[in-house]
Amino acid sequence: MHELSIAMSIIELAEEESARRGVQVSAVHLKLGALSGVVKEALWSCYEVACSDSPLKGSRLVVEEVPVGVFCPSCKAQRPVSSVQLFCCAQCGTATSEIVQGKELEVVALEIQEWAHNPV
Repeated sequence: MHELSIAMSIIELAEEESARRGVQVSAVHLKLGALSGVVKEALWSCYEVACSDSPLKGSRLVVEEVPVGVFCPSCKAQRPVSSVQLFCCAQCGTATSEIVQGKELEVVALEIQEWAHNPV
């Protein structure tokens, strides 16, 4: 299950940013394309397990699903596909192979809170 290694990479990135800024990460926001090859539910599960012994324990993984979009040569515009099995413009039906979105697997934001510092 490659979702576990992806979850661990996301956590590592968030931990590094957390330590660098001196903040606590409460949520990680991710864009996940329909063609990324990642199963959202499996990623959520792996993230939760991988966070259990880390500074991100209790944080949330917020996933924005990105549909497949192509550039239609007939419409001269970005359009959704009619199906992920058949890459045709949903507007005019023209076949195309120019994918412009849907492959994303990208951390786009971290929700943070400053660590409470105890006075000495």
